[in-house]
Amino acid sequence: MTTHPFNDLSLAAFYDTLNPWGPGDDFHLGLIRTADSVLDIGCGTGQLLRRARAEGHPGRLTGLDPAAAMLVQARRGTPDIEWVLGDTRSERWTGEFALAVMTGHAFQQLVLDEEIRQCLDAVREALAEGGRFVFETRNPGARAWERWTPDRVHTITGPDGAEIRVHHEVTHGPADGVVGFSETFECESWPAPRTGHNTLRFLGTGELDRFLTEAGLRAVARYGDWDRRPLTPDSPEIITIAEAA
Repeated sequence: MTTHPFNDLSLAAFYDTLNPWGPGDDFHLGLIRTADSVLDIGCGTGQLLRRARAEGHPGRLTGLDPAAAMLVQARRGTPDIEWVLGDTRSERWTGEFALAVMTGHAFQQLVLDEEIRQCLDAVREALAEGGRFVFETRNPGARAWERWTPDRVHTITGPDGAEIRVHHEVTHGPADGVVGFSETFECESWPAPRTGHNTLRFLGTGELDRFLTEAGLRAVARYGDWDRRPLTPDSPEIITIAEAA
């Protein structure tokens, strides 16, 4: 079960502070610059597409996200970007995009086989001829969940200047590649902490390729980190660039 705290307008306002621009964003932005039409699935506050437009991207930019509070942030000052509330089940396109991206490990929130198949089928349908789909998942070999412990507290400053403490805790798993965890936000000025729950699936390359093949896609490049280093058993990421088979 997934309950996202960032569906809360007050928390969505500091999502970008908690998730600042990083190497993964640079990687995706480089690909977006060369594509004339882009679909960002799970776009969140839209900082990737907003940066692309600010740099002068002249083409079509479309962001899709199921959290209305996140799109409130995305829509601020970006009238020339299309922001769509929903997901790949509720919104479909046919042959309209040269590039589709799914960043922030959003692909891992597809836990069930049928969810993965549905998403990949929708992506394949949305891509124009020669289009590509780029996404990343955490490499299960790196066992990232072992570092999601309450003693690892991350502190950020909220929009009002208040100090907000954030920590994670595994609630179940790993079992069959599925890990559940909680994300808790605490601030002295709040009456109580705010906690969200999430479930992620960790897939290896063999499973990923099986799902891609079923959807009519194939991996044409794969990396273990954002500097494009080769994928190894303990690489932190599995970054996949796929195109129509």
